[in-house]
Amino acid sequence: MKKQTMLTYLDERISKKITEYDVAIDWDKANHTIEVIVRLFGENKSLVEIDDAQGVASEEEIIEFEDGILFYNPQKSTISEEDFLAVIPYEGKKGISRAMVDGFVDYLNEVLDQGQSDLLDFLADDSEEAIFELVWKNEDLLKHMEAYQEKDGDEYLSYPSY
Repeated sequence: MKKQTMLTYLDERISKKITEYDVAIDWDKANHTIEVIVRLFGENKSLVEIDDAQGVASEEEIIEFEDGILFYNPQKSTISEEDFLAVIPYEGKKGISRAMVDGFVDYLNEVLDQGQSDLLDFLADDSEEAIFELVWKNEDLLKHMEAYQEKDGDEYLSYPSY
């Protein structure tokens, strides 16, 4: 059996734990990054005009919101942190701890649960919010990771070879 990498393990954990949301993984071999792309959908019942991040207005009946979390190699990746909900470094070929991936998937599911609720509130007629965005707190991610680390130790998942 082939050894699991951070990419294969991440894909497996997301498939098992995050079943209510649209999540995709994009591996950019040249830039040494793995992006987890999330999409939330909400019904725009009152057909309120909504501007996206690029300023494009939409009155569509179904609104799609997309964001991404990036795993990157600090020594080799070229990234722009503000383009992502969160950025998480990994340790080159060594990869990332299994506890971090497990904690990440649990926390991402919580972020998406809260985000879906917030999006539906945002689209409701009585919403007072001017902007919708997902909320990510690295300290909450670390709490999830530490819980797995206490239980499972420091096993690492290597970065995939191509």
